[in-house]
Amino acid sequence: MKNQKEKGTGMAIGIAIGTAIGIATDNLGLWIAIGVALGAGIGSRMAKKKSE
Repeated sequence: MKNQKEKGTGMAIGIAIGTAIGIATDNLGLWIAIGVALGAGIGSRMAKKKSE
């Protein structure tokens, strides 16, 4: 259950970053997708670091 929380937090961070960049570059669709991918990586890393 704890891993789910870290993954969700990472996804939220990634989507927020992707949305901000997408609005700035006027290419929201691309950057939200990139943000989701980055968020998945961030969340996975956070979960792994927490379990160690």
